[in-house]
Amino acid sequence: MTPALLASALLLLVTLSYASLCAASPFGNCRRCRGFGHATKTDRKGRAKRGKDCRRCKATGKRIRVGRHLYNVAARLHRDGTR
Repeated sequence: MTPALLASALLLLVTLSYASLCAASPFGNCRRCRGFGHATKTDRKGRAKRGKDCRRCKATGKRIRVGRHLYNVAARLHRDGTR
């Protein structure tokens, strides 16, 4: 097997794996709050306490994956173009 064919097969495998992940689970954890929905702070004694709500995910703790967002854009474009 040539290296170019192996690289193409590996790229195809990674792409299909990510597409299946986006189809099965379109939402992932928010990167800023790590899925908590709010910031975690510590008080003066070092104990953890709840901070402000995360503005990026609007306190849900979830975000849409990049692949799912691209699929939604393409589907909307196709739907609007074929009306």
